[in-house]
Amino acid sequence: MAYDLTASLPAPGNTHVLAATPDTCYWGYIDRDQPPCLTIDSGDVVQVEAITHHAGDAPDLLMDDGIRAIWSAIAPADRGPGVHILTGPIAVRGAEPGHTLVVRILGMMPRLAYGSNCAANWGLLYKTFNKERITIYGLDDHAAGIDAFSATAHPEFGFDFTALPVYAQPGVISEPDPAARQPFSRAVSVPVRPHFGVMGVAPADSGRLSSIPPSVYGGNVDNWRVGPGATMCYPVFAPGGLLYVGDPHFAQGDGEICGTAIEASLNATIQISVLKGVGNTSPLLETDSHWYTHGFGADLDEAMVMAAEQMLWFMQTHLQLTADDAYSLSSVAMDLGVTQVVDGTIGCHSGIARSIFL
Repeated sequence: MAYDLTASLPAPGNTHVLAATPDTCYWGYIDRDQPPCLTIDSGDVVQVEAITHHAGDAPDLLMDDGIRAIWSAIAPADRGPGVHILTGPIAVRGAEPGHTLVVRILGMMPRLAYGSNCAANWGLLYKTFNKERITIYGLDDHAAGIDAFSATAHPEFGFDFTALPVYAQPGVISEPDPAARQPFSRAVSVPVRPHFGVMGVAPADSGRLSSIPPSVYGGNVDNWRVGPGATMCYPVFAPGGLLYVGDPHFAQGDGEICGTAIEASLNATIQISVLKGVGNTSPLLETDSHWYTHGFGADLDEAMVMAAEQMLWFMQTHLQLTADDAYSLSSVAMDLGVTQVVDGTIGCHSGIARSIFL
């Protein structure tokens, strides 16, 4: 029988609610010394809210009273050095360095029916376009309610970003201007892939680290597969693990090349558990169909090598393959992909289907 992470998890325990408020959110940094706003037992379930840092791109559509309260309460001077609004951290009793914190995403729901895509100065082809542009997307069929995700979304309108010379600070608000909002050039239907762009654990290093680059502790991995039904595993570096979530997305493609996904607030139900003996040293993802390992680096070569080496480790350690057989299989059955190219640190992923292991 093939390795199954979810089979090792404890039965769901108590359920907790973690709303996104000024007391449970912080903006733009990851800090192992940030005190937990919730402490749970291994196996407990948390209903958690995650807020997009791009709500200001269309505040009439992307903000409600709770989101406005967070934006008002966190002063600009206390935002950074990154950009993402994070909820947490959540401490898990018994989690210690050397363990693995396992996060199973049981479900996700939209908070509001709209999200923003920003073609930004950090995008791959910014020098080609030489401007920044916001495109607002809406969930299809949202008039019937937003108690679940629709299968598709559509562009509502776009406009050139002019609130600042360059979109270079978190929390920018572009005041609604109907005259500037332009229709999309043709009708399209975008597959909805709700997921966390940022999720991870406290890193080994102390101090405020930017929320932008991903690393072995997770963070801004930007893998669209980290959504409902997925199980993400993080190596623990600090007592309690200290899980944080943020950067919620409605949809993204591999690469995220213009700068962002469809950035939108959402609510999620997650089960958080502690496992021993997994041994992963970088984020490890299990979905219904695949296992994925991740690699990060200053360029694609470095990130790809790390992702491939992580998958070779996984196949040898947990799928009982020899090194030679794992290397062969990685070439004939593994898919090596580009996760994102816009976070400074480049991300790649390796995926292999669970069905091939008999």
